[in-house]
Amino acid sequence: MTLAPAQPDRAAQPPRADDYRALREGCGLLDRSGRGKLALAGAGAVEFLNGQVTNELADLHPGEGCYAAFLTHKGKMLGDLRILALGEDPAQPPTELLLDTERVALQALFDMIRRFKVGFEVELHKRTLERGLLSLIGPAAPSIAGAPQLPAGEHANVPLQLDDIRALAVRTAEGVDLICDAAETERLATALLDRGAAGVSAEAAECLRIERGRPRYGIDMDESTIPQEAGLNERAVSFTKGCYVGQETVARLFHRGKPNRHLRGLRLTAPASSGDELTLGDRVVGHLGSVAVSPSLGPIALALVRREAEPGSVVGVGSEGITAEVAELPFAPA
Repeated sequence: MTLAPAQPDRAAQPPRADDYRALREGCGLLDRSGRGKLALAGAGAVEFLNGQVTNELADLHPGEGCYAAFLTHKGKMLGDLRILALGEDPAQPPTELLLDTERVALQALFDMIRRFKVGFEVELHKRTLERGLLSLIGPAAPSIAGAPQLPAGEHANVPLQLDDIRALAVRTAEGVDLICDAAETERLATALLDRGAAGVSAEAAECLRIERGRPRYGIDMDESTIPQEAGLNERAVSFTKGCYVGQETVARLFHRGKPNRHLRGLRLTAPASSGDELTLGDRVVGHLGSVAVSPSLGPIALALVRREAEPGSVVGVGSEGITAEVAELPFAPA
């Protein structure tokens, strides 16, 4: 059983109606095994990584997780990642941290860990090719995953067995991810389809993400982005933890400054392509990031735009006469 790849095209494509309906009303299945995956083990793993990423890890116990960014010393993003705490005893510190990141950020994450783990009791393991990752998206995801008791908090995780296939079930904002041995990915996908999941396209899943205003590193964010510009402070940044790389810039901007850019939604008059220039009057105020043609909202996009392009402003898009209204996120229903 072969599922659609998880990387969408650069230009906006409308999703199939059946795919969109499955994500909204049932459960869609997408193979995201190509995402970058690493594991940290050893007694010093939590202490080490806590000094490198923006969110608090010191209180994590097995079965929990968080979302974070890792930065340059100037507070610019090198990538973002999901951190899952694993272990047998939820009352004890985790025995392993599983790190899941966009493939485009994997090398930077690997290099950062290799460079700075000296002096810590930390073992680094590659998991990208060793682990498969299947995303179940939609309201029926927990029941189809066989994990109806999975805690509601995002990144909560529990081991489970579906038929005779072992996997880690992880709560997401859209449903449930299942992480398994790579050799079992196809068999697990077939079992999930047999239980009622519907294979969906990357375009459909991306459309849902864009509607919800969730930025993606490598498309909506890059090495020029400070987390606050992308609206990540609430989800990814702790302002009470100890020091981490890039903390000074992040804290100063939060307490004293105003970002020059903000992540916004754009309601376009026609479909456009990622990378198209955005103009307000004669001034360039940004470039399109993620783009989609939503069945309920029409052509939409995410973009980091300069603060003078406030919600309600109309900006030019590219050179074909397309315009867009700047909107707050998430998008309100049409």
